[in-house]
Amino acid sequence: MKISPKAKRNISRITPFAIIWLVSGWITDITEIGATRNQDLIPDTDISLTIPVLIFASLANIVVGLIVGLLEVVYLEKRFSNRTLSAKFFYKFLIYLALFIIIIVILYPLAYALDNGISVLKMDAWQALGRFLISISFLITILHLSVRLTVCLIYSAISENLGHHVFLNFIYGKYHQPKIEKRIFMFLDMKSSTTIAESLGHIKYFKLLETYYNIMSDSIINSLGEVYQYIGDEIVISWTPDKGFSQANCIKCFFDIRDHLHESNEVFFREFGFKIGFKAGIHFGEVTIGEIGALKKEIVFTGDVLNTTARIQSLCNQLKSDLLISGAIKDLLPQSSYQYSPKGEIELKGRHKKEELFSVSI
Repeated sequence: MKISPKAKRNISRITPFAIIWLVSGWITDITEIGATRNQDLIPDTDISLTIPVLIFASLANIVVGLIVGLLEVVYLEKRFSNRTLSAKFFYKFLIYLALFIIIIVILYPLAYALDNGISVLKMDAWQALGRFLISISFLITILHLSVRLTVCLIYSAISENLGHHVFLNFIYGKYHQPKIEKRIFMFLDMKSSTTIAESLGHIKYFKLLETYYNIMSDSIINSLGEVYQYIGDEIVISWTPDKGFSQANCIKCFFDIRDHLHESNEVFFREFGFKIGFKAGIHFGEVTIGEIGALKKEIVFTGDVLNTTARIQSLCNQLKSDLLISGAIKDLLPQSSYQYSPKGEIELKGRHKKEELFSVSI
């Protein structure tokens, strides 16, 4: 069964939670073995860290991490999207803590039965659970879980605000030293944005932009694109060549966004009094990518390809086309159902070299 790009993205975002729980669990277990020399200091509630118990604990940590990641990515991230960072942290912490207590009630009797070689259905396993819940060991366990949960929530907050791929690139140090790469860029700009902003005012216009960008999300994910920047009402989307040219994804993205926006235009008109349109330019070339900034680090693209893409997009109105692409893009696109109409070689503002442009339609 083929996994959709959105599912792949979600899996890549959920997996780090499982890794965080597994590694932090191992650190806790190793620390405990070193401190107690694997002796049960409180025999009534402690469970010896035998090999079977360690394997069971590792599997349990992976499962808990996956559950936390699944809840975070699929549900809670959207549920608390309008809350402040501190409120998000507080409410999520309480929800997960309640979940952990439920998981402990389920898993502790299993671990106790495994440690003592008895059936989980025996009353001894459940009596041990009762003793554990009122012991200092339970408080220590909750403390350990709280530390792991805090690490997960910090990771989630940073990943959500920076973007999953950007955060991982920072962690791996992929662009710590500048690198030259070839990239496809699409500059996508809302039509009549100044008129709309003046009519709606700052706050309502901001809500319109939030809705506008949310509608684009699935199309960008499904075309394997990455959001490089939001610049007011303009969004810059980037692809590596293998992803962007495959099945003409960089072109497909534009038309998918257009279709989704068309389906939502009644909502826009009802809530904001406007129907929304946009125009875009796409170009391909070399850029330098690296971390930059003294007070705040960002991964930044620099190169003529960015300026050229912006100039191409600015010609959409003049050339009466919602989507313009450069010859550099057209020459590398696979055969598809898209129609390319030549617009001639145009001298772009600020550049002496002319660029061959094409409009695209279905």
